[in-house]
Amino acid sequence: MTVQKRQTKRPLRADSERTVRAILEAAERVLAANPAATMEQLARAAGVARTTVHRRFATREALLDELTDWAARQFAEAVDAARPDAAPPLVALYQITANVLRVKTDWSFAMNRPVEDSHPEAARMHAEVRATCVRLFRRAQEAGVLRPGIDLDWTRRVYYALIHEAAKEGAGGEDIDALATRVVDTLLRGAGAPGGLAGA
Repeated sequence: MTVQKRQTKRPLRADSERTVRAILEAAERVLAANPAATMEQLARAAGVARTTVHRRFATREALLDELTDWAARQFAEAVDAARPDAAPPLVALYQITANVLRVKTDWSFAMNRPVEDSHPEAARMHAEVRATCVRLFRRAQEAGVLRPGIDLDWTRRVYYALIHEAAKEGAGGEDIDALATRVVDTLLRGAGAPGGLAGA
């Protein structure tokens, strides 16, 4: 489905939206445990009839596509909620980290699906998040939170890797706020002891 077609879809009624959300949340839970789960299993987990799932999603692939887009929207909204262009950079960095970890923990199956050419809307939202992160890291450098002259692209990719690893811990039940603190602390302070290089 093209971006234009997605944008011209009529808004769902409140009850229909609740049904779709229940199906998507159930699909995330079931598919995270069993990626080969059938539509019947997804319907059972959502507490609806299989015909209800098929009425909302003509095929299993259509359901997976919507699940991917849904998770991307949660991801983008989690970043926006931290006010990355307005809040002090360090505050925004911590809040984005905590918000994103919650999304990655709650929507791990969908967030790990590829979002390239086959999912243009999800790809667009991920690109917007990357652009937001670039702006935030630039603001953090200007505010002295990050070192002058540091490679911001490399720093951003290291940050993504830290979040990826922390999300695995979050899926195991670790406290999200504690994990966010660990990610930001590791990014800003690293693992080396003060003066460690001088003693090498």
